[in-house]
Amino acid sequence: MLELPGIRGLEIALEPKKKFAVGALIIVAALSGLAWVGAMESKTYYHTIPELATLQGYQRHERIRVGGDVKAGTIQRLTGETDFVLQEAGDTLPVSYIGTDPLPDTFKDGVQCLVEGHATADGRFVADKVQAKCASKYETAPGANQNSSGDAPSSDSNKS
Repeated sequence: MLELPGIRGLEIALEPKKKFAVGALIIVAALSGLAWVGAMESKTYYHTIPELATLQGYQRHERIRVGGDVKAGTIQRLTGETDFVLQEAGDTLPVSYIGTDPLPDTFKDGVQCLVEGHATADGRFVADKVQAKCASKYETAPGANQNSSGDAPSSDSNKS
């Protein structure tokens, strides 16, 4: 039995199984709440550059992912940030990268890039993550041997 201090004659009796159930319920509720908050904070929506102009209200303040090509000659490396312009379908988006991770080695003019962050009221995009695509990694090297069908040679082709 549990006696509450300051209140005479009031006793609360909890059986051990009920104590365990209450404790487990509190733990499950706390973990569920943490999972919900984590999922809401990490949720990111992908938008194209033309779509950004149509976002209104709360949508402008959500975490957003945007892709495009880095416009040639626009990369400016400054102390604590890197500014560049993404372009897609004739539209452009000025981006300021302020993340703590170093930019990828493949980040350069003309490369396809995916940025993650927030749009600002003045039309800029503040990114804290940048991913640069390296298409050449998966392309056939120039001058590589190919058979007449255009496929890469198989290991069987050298056998007689």
